[in-house]
Amino acid sequence: MAGAVMIDLGSFVRDVPDFPKKGIVFKDITPLLSSGAAFHEAVARLADRYRGRMDTILGIESRGFIVGAAVAYALGVGLTLVRKPGKLPAETHSAEYALEYGTDMLEIHRDAFERGRRVVVIDDLLATGGTATAAVELVTRLGGQVVECGFLVELSFLRGRARLAPTPVFSLIQYAAA
Repeated sequence: MAGAVMIDLGSFVRDVPDFPKKGIVFKDITPLLSSGAAFHEAVARLADRYRGRMDTILGIESRGFIVGAAVAYALGVGLTLVRKPGKLPAETHSAEYALEYGTDMLEIHRDAFERGRRVVVIDDLLATGGTATAAVELVTRLGGQVVECGFLVELSFLRGRARLAPTPVFSLIQYAAA
C-alpha cells in the first residue's frame, strides 16, 4: 500500500444513538463493509500488518468472521472460528467472560490448530476486552501463541486494551470518548 492514498475508514463508521439500549452510541461498521473500497482497504491494511507474522487467523463470532475470513483469504492462511456455545459440532474448549450484566461464553474446537501455531485474533470492535480475552485464553489453552489482537474499531475509553495486556493490540480506528 506504499504510495497509495489512504481512505479515512472512520468516515464509514456510523453512530447509532440509543442502541442496543438508551445511553449507548453504537458504532455501526455496516457502511464500511458495504463500501467495496473501504472494506478492501481495511482488509489490505490488516493483511499487510500480519503478512509473514502468523500461521492462522482466529475470527470471533460474528462480525469477526467477516473481517477474519477476508484477511485470511488475502494472506492465503486458514481461519479458525470461535463461537457462542453449542454452535460447533466437534469437541470444544470453552472460556467464560464477564458482561455488564452477567457472563457469556465462547468455544473453540479442541483440534482447531496444532500446538505452537502463531495466531492473530480478529474482531470488528474492541470495547471492554472481555470477548477478546476469552478468545486469547482459548488460543493459549490449545498451545497457540497469540501474535496480536486486531480490530477495525477500538473504543479506547473503555480500556479493553489494558484488559488484554500483555497481548499486543492493533486497531484501524480509535475513539477516545463516547
